[in-house]
Amino acid sequence: MSSDGAAAVERWLHRTAKKLLRPRLNRLRQYPARPVRLSPGHDGATTPGERLPSLALITPSYNQGLFIRATIESVLAQAYPDLSYLVMDGGSTDETPRLLAAYGERVAWQSEKDRGQADAINKGFAAIGGEIMGWLNSDDLLLPGTLAHVGRFFRDHPEVDIIYGHRIIIDEEGREIGRWVLPGHDPAALALTDYVPQETMFWRAAVWQKIGPLDAGFHYAMDWDFLLRAERAGFRFRRLPRFLGCFRVHGEQKTAQTAAMTVEMDRLRQRHFGRPVPQQEISRGLRAYQLRQIACDWAYRLGIVRG
Repeated sequence: MSSDGAAAVERWLHRTAKKLLRPRLNRLRQYPARPVRLSPGHDGATTPGERLPSLALITPSYNQGLFIRATIESVLAQAYPDLSYLVMDGGSTDETPRLLAAYGERVAWQSEKDRGQADAINKGFAAIGGEIMGWLNSDDLLLPGTLAHVGRFFRDHPEVDIIYGHRIIIDEEGREIGRWVLPGHDPAALALTDYVPQETMFWRAAVWQKIGPLDAGFHYAMDWDFLLRAERAGFRFRRLPRFLGCFRVHGEQKTAQTAAMTVEMDRLRQRHFGRPVPQQEISRGLRAYQLRQIACDWAYRLGIVRG
């Protein structure tokens, strides 16, 4: 082989290796849209008479009429035996109030002006309670069997306070465009970035009683602030090796407003470390976690582990 040919092969190998080892974490569109497919037995429905902890779930909403029906249906389909579910609408001017009213007594909801997502969630948890708590945004989904799996885990693991799982990413039509397969919980990585899929996160009421409510001064990073405060308070985390929820990517979502989110995340890093944290330090500090995430992702893709 000529020197030019060898150089071309080397460049191809370098590009291929770089592509294969690129972390999928924080990549929202990973492949062409396809139907969401789950492993057999993923539904995990509850059984009659099964004793599970009570669960409080809030959906904050504002002008999400295009997606909120799918969100609500994903909750109702759980058929969780002891669920308090409340939609907190911020005074939507689209079809959301009409859609909510159509559910009658099947869904409790309120519609009034609020000071943003965190404020709506705080008001919701002031109105309902449960041994386990969580919130589901009005464009995201719970996967089948999620609440039963969460309830059983908390029932059987009293030593764990906060849990989260893997994420499926979907587009406007509900088609799958990516997956986040996460390694075990890493406090050092969480101090540098928010890698926890919020729609898969649940916690015991004792956590909320000690560190709640959410800080309504945050409009994008309120979940990361909550997690960091829980870490500092000594609560115990566990990443469950299961896909629990779907995060929807669309043009109107708040997470598309990256500049404002970056400001809030920098503010939280400075609060946590007591100083500004440069990007180079963030990248260096996340390297080990990213390598573990790549390994977990490939283990899942090769069928070595299931989600």
